[in-house]
Formats: sequence, structure tokens, C-alpha cells
Amino acid sequence: MWMLFGFGAIAAVIFNLAFYVKGREPKWFRFSGLSLTALTVCAFYSDGASRVLSGDWGGLMDIMPTMSVFLWICVGISIILNGISLLPRK
Repeated sequence: MWMLFGFGAIAAVIFNLAFYVKGREPKWFRFSGLSLTALTVCAFYSDGASRVLSGDWGGLMDIMPTMSVFLWICVGISIILNGISLLPRK
């Protein structure tokens, strides 16, 4: 589920920047991009919690260290790219 939210967030950011470049107001894409980013993080956390409850420690050790860094980077990039559309146009 978190991959679905993640790809949706990427698509929303691309539409956000495309609308910004064309001079249109991308407020709904900005909102959906940040919302889907938050849902991605929540879904990933939920996946990790379900692995803890089922005792899948090997799976946690495989994915959590890498994915936690990846999620921090993606959230930062999402904030920056969605923030670009807040800059005044020339």
C-alpha cells in the first residue's frame, strides 16, 4: 500500500510542477502531493508494526534501515518540490 501512495505522491508533485511552470494554480496538486507523502510514511510505519506483531524480525532488519533513510529523503524532496510552487512567479 505504501508503494501505491508513494507513486501517487510522485505523480502529484510532477503535476504540481507542470502546472506551476504553465502559470496555472497547482494548489490541489500541492495538497495531494503532501497528503500522499504523509500517507506513504504512515502506511510504511503500519507495515513495520505488523511485521513486529507477527515476529518477522528478519524482514524488519532487511527493510527498516534502508527504507527509513529513503523515506526521510523522499519527504524532504517532496516538501522542497511542493514548496517551489509557493514561490512568486516572474
